[in-house]
Amino acid sequence: MRAAAFFAALIAPALLAAPRATAQTETLRPNEIVQSSAYVSLAPVPRGRAFQIAVAAQIHAGYHINAHKPTLDYLIPTDVTPALPQGITLSESVYPEGQMMKFAFSKTQLKVYEGDVIFRLHLRAAADAALGPQDITLQLEYQACNDRSCLPPVKVPVTAHLEIAPAGAAASPVHPEIFKVPTGHSG
Repeated sequence: MRAAAFFAALIAPALLAAPRATAQTETLRPNEIVQSSAYVSLAPVPRGRAFQIAVAAQIHAGYHINAHKPTLDYLIPTDVTPALPQGITLSESVYPEGQMMKFAFSKTQLKVYEGDVIFRLHLRAAADAALGPQDITLQLEYQACNDRSCLPPVKVPVTAHLEIAPAGAAASPVHPEIFKVPTGHSG
């Protein structure tokens, strides 16, 4: 009996510590590093009106992604590409500048995004855009890195939901917390 009690006392702390150790060493897959959502600036969007779509990205702590215009040519830029339905046109893509940071794996500082970042697309609904609900699929492409290494690049889909209304319809600005934030540079 004493041997069993001794054995239980010996391994119990190791068993209790095992889940914490596993959680601490758990790695994220590349497509899990950035959580993103798409927001539309008007509801509804009248035909003939300009509007914006913002892709709000939350980058997991301890990781960064390359800026849209990375420091070095061989780095994979962050990019948002829309699959636009007929009657919706893109006039400009706007990306934040990024911040210069130094990492152990690079001799030079790199321009990156960390934390929360917003990418904006300036669009227009044509006079003949199809009325009613529309889904615009956007593809967020990025390469996530931590302070030691980089993961393979990924392309993650994000969907913006909007309603196209007749020309002259009343439209209300929505998501002011997203669209009041200053924009970066055109891409």
